[in-house]
Amino acid sequence: MHFSRSRLRITFILTSAIFLIFSALSSQAAERMHLRVDDYQIDAQLDPHAHHIVAHVKVKFTALETLNIATFELHNDLRVTKVTDDSGKPLPAERIVQDSTVRVTLPNPVTKDASSSLSFDYEGELNSVEDSPVQGLNVAKIDDDTSYLLYAGRWFPVNAFGINRFTATMNITVPNYMLAIGSGTETVASSTTKSGAATKTFKFVWSKPSFPGTIVAGAFQEYKSDEAGVDLHVFFKPVHQNLGTLYLETALKEFTYYITLYGPAPSTTLRIIELPNDTLPSAWAPEMAGIASRAITDKVNYRLLANAIAHQWWGVSVSPASIDDWWLCDGFARYSEARYVEQAAGKAGLEEAVKDMSVGALAYDSVPLGSISKMDMFSPEFQSLTTDKGAMILHMLRWIEGDQKFDHTMRTFATKFAGKSATVDDFTEIAEQDYGDKLTWFFTQWINSTGAPEFKTKYTVYRLGNNKGFRIVGQINQDLDLFRMPVDLRVDTDGKTEDKRIDVVGTDSAFTVETFGKPRRITVDPGNWVLKNSAEIKIRASIQRGQALVQQGDLAGALAEYNKALEANKISSLAHYRIAEVFFQQKNYQSSANAYRECLNGDGEPRWTEVWSHIQLGKIFDITGQRERATNEYRQAIQTNDNTQGALDEARRYLQKPFELAKTQ
Repeated sequence: MHFSRSRLRITFILTSAIFLIFSALSSQAAERMHLRVDDYQIDAQLDPHAHHIVAHVKVKFTALETLNIATFELHNDLRVTKVTDDSGKPLPAERIVQDSTVRVTLPNPVTKDASSSLSFDYEGELNSVEDSPVQGLNVAKIDDDTSYLLYAGRWFPVNAFGINRFTATMNITVPNYMLAIGSGTETVASSTTKSGAATKTFKFVWSKPSFPGTIVAGAFQEYKSDEAGVDLHVFFKPVHQNLGTLYLETALKEFTYYITLYGPAPSTTLRIIELPNDTLPSAWAPEMAGIASRAITDKVNYRLLANAIAHQWWGVSVSPASIDDWWLCDGFARYSEARYVEQAAGKAGLEEAVKDMSVGALAYDSVPLGSISKMDMFSPEFQSLTTDKGAMILHMLRWIEGDQKFDHTMRTFATKFAGKSATVDDFTEIAEQDYGDKLTWFFTQWINSTGAPEFKTKYTVYRLGNNKGFRIVGQINQDLDLFRMPVDLRVDTDGKTEDKRIDVVGTDSAFTVETFGKPRRITVDPGNWVLKNSAEIKIRASIQRGQALVQQGDLAGALAEYNKALEANKISSLAHYRIAEVFFQQKNYQSSANAYRECLNGDGEPRWTEVWSHIQLGKIFDITGQRERATNEYRQAIQTNDNTQGALDEARRYLQKPFELAKTQ
């Protein structure tokens, strides 16, 4: 298995993979802002059995400066057969495979602010990850079971991915057994092909500029609810038909919770869709939230679902004006997820989510968040910064403003920029209005700088006379000279616990606290409101970097990162588990088994490492022909009673039938 408690939703690096909207180089996105696409008219016919698409797309655009050439991104597996202008005149088009673009030479320059249109005819097979716009991940695939054409898949000519808002009318023709799901008003018409095959054409009209570029088609069970004024639909495959109602109820709770936080969504319609396991862990579009099949279990993965639904506000409604503003989408959705965790699981749930976000925020803290357009958008660095550091900035702003003012800031921002793109400066202005003072020091520190403090304290305790208690005089130390943040200082005593808010400015900040009871322990930022370094964070950050390197195929680099974690904590079960995974992948079964044993003898964090270590040891024994020892490990796995990611089901399966390596291995 390749997951962690902190990244159950990312393999989530986000692990995220999530490369959800990280499929273009920022320099390319900036270049394509020479024009703005206003509207698409898309007619596409899908042949799932042949994995084939034939499409005709009319693109209406406005020149942002005088144009001689119009450039669009298009999946490399799609072959352009014809491009025509407004009058139907064929135009020369050059395919650039290096960046998945098509360059069209215009017959006459289109002057600034003038509108024009181009029509594209193209076809191709979408069935391979090899030429995917998102390296190593399918984002557009046509198949008999489920066809998915995600906006990130560039299955139609795309301009300024994630930045250029547009309207669209999409006519999608599929075999009669398939249901197509898209954004907007839907109508359906039946027809018959020349060969006599029955088909249906689904027409989707989205008239508010956003990102309605995702289509999913397949055979689904549909579950509906109109409770609380929400037109909610869940589309699951038949294998998950018993879970449809459960996810319907969870989605309704999350959707209505966000309405209370941020105000109305861009639409009261929401479609929750099961995606195949060979694509993103989650995806979103107007009125759509998709989650991978592997995440649909009896225990609802409400964090993953909450994040996908939150994008109806942060992405569909409010979107980034530039790449450097990207965290206004993904970071806001991530913190919205954390807010729902707090609602559902209380303070402890929020603290766990904050730990996850802190690890992601500091795993690649080498480039300021305000300069991420310089980074490769394929990279886990970009994703960690925009998603997790962006979320931590909101968490810290909440601490500074207080809940009431923070909630007002978020709701005002969501309302003022609904249906529009926004910049970080736009958000800063609203936050400062609610705070009542300038926040330049805060946003400059966390957006334009790197690093995080590692707090230490030194202090002296004095007994006060006449039984008046104790006075603590000390300093909070950290190594960032320009650092400034209010920080909570907690003093545990024999009696009442004392909390005091300290303004930490520079490397040394003095404090004085008086208590009645004798002080026992002093803790800086006990509520984890400030992004900070610690031994635990450094360990988990090393492990996360290692996971990202595994995904990139750099196993040697991954082992080096995992060993850094072990240098900090020799009994880290998670570090030993990840090392065992690498050795297993290399078929070095003895070293893998040794590492799984070390995992079982470690600190037991996170808890799931125990059950999965036993399962993996069982697999190793099956591979090496030691069936009795294998079944013993599977039984020990079952005895843990830990069904994380279906562990118990897998152990029972291999008790019945020995594990075998896939032939591709």
